[in-house]
Amino acid sequence: MQIIDQGIVYPSHIGTDRQSCAFPGVCVSTTGRWLVSFRAAPEKSGLSGQHPLLCWSDDRGASWSEPIRPFEPPQFDKLTPGSFRAAYLTALNDGTLIAALCWVDARDPSRAFFNEETEGLLDTRICLSRSKDDGLTWSSPTFVSSEFDHLPTPLTGPILQFRDAEDRSLLAIQLELNKPYFDKTPWHHRSILLLSDNDGHTWSNHIVTSDDPALRIFYWDQRPALVGENDLLDLFWTFDRETGEYLNIHARKTETSYDDWSTFWDTDVPGQPAAPVRLSDGQLVMVYVDRTETPTIKLRTSKDGGHHWPVESEIILYSQGASHNLMRPGDMLAAWEEMSNFAVGLPATALLPDNELLVIFYAGQSTNETSIHWQCIRASTSKVM
Repeated sequence: MQIIDQGIVYPSHIGTDRQSCAFPGVCVSTTGRWLVSFRAAPEKSGLSGQHPLLCWSDDRGASWSEPIRPFEPPQFDKLTPGSFRAAYLTALNDGTLIAALCWVDARDPSRAFFNEETEGLLDTRICLSRSKDDGLTWSSPTFVSSEFDHLPTPLTGPILQFRDAEDRSLLAIQLELNKPYFDKTPWHHRSILLLSDNDGHTWSNHIVTSDDPALRIFYWDQRPALVGENDLLDLFWTFDRETGEYLNIHARKTETSYDDWSTFWDTDVPGQPAAPVRLSDGQLVMVYVDRTETPTIKLRTSKDGGHHWPVESEIILYSQGASHNLMRPGDMLAAWEEMSNFAVGLPATALLPDNELLVIFYAGQSTNETSIHWQCIRASTSKVM
């Protein structure tokens, strides 16, 4: 594995509402266009002024379009104003692009996203928008309705498209189940894939991908990906509430039946992962943020379906230098405070032709002044055991 090209998609514009550029997503369309979405805001932790932007490149990153702002948040119930916290794009098999958008209640911009007293979230819902012209224009965002409408449901990444054991085409929205802002009951965190078998018109089924009934282990930021014809591998940023410590990245897998998942396993890799990517030879690639020392974006490979990621395969993609952003939170509130201070993170990946990997992430020298970076990685192929 080696970096063959890199650059900046969009730089921080200091002193503007595009000073904090973070939460990126990446998609390669059927025409080969690279599309990168990200959330721009005056500051990382605030909700005021946040909006998603979209850039693209038709020349493998040599140049990037000026960002467009294609998504205007609707009002929920025609009463409650909202803003979009994130946008993630997927290229469907028919060439259509679909955007999953994270809508947040904005009736009171002074409220923090996370309620430190109750551990609840602001009302968070999912909207969808589509483009039939390679991202130039988009349909008006519409709300998704499901059995989880009573809970905040923040997105964890783009919509997945795959086929089930009965050969039905499925779309899956990846999300987390949180609890309402003022709810004082214990937080029962779960990760979900919300399913549609009719091209996204309705979302009546779901798959639970993580759930600890003891309410101790939080499998945050699920990163599922199709790594075989019918195989889903899901990676998790894992936090132990009882000890107040991050665990290694955990994983679980399902084959053929999406209701039958393996038990979790410890990957022996510390940090916060991007979704895995399968190369043509069967190797899996995982990009992740390691904050145990200097915040660093790294890459490892696996030849056994994601069970082992040898340290010998590791390469460093980006290192911030000395920083206080280390994974030593101590408790839940400290963990959330630490997240809001990160100045490097959230890599997203996309497979390119010829076993190349496109990696997107945000980085900067201070929390509120971050840019969107890109790298192209060339993979060496080998026989998978």
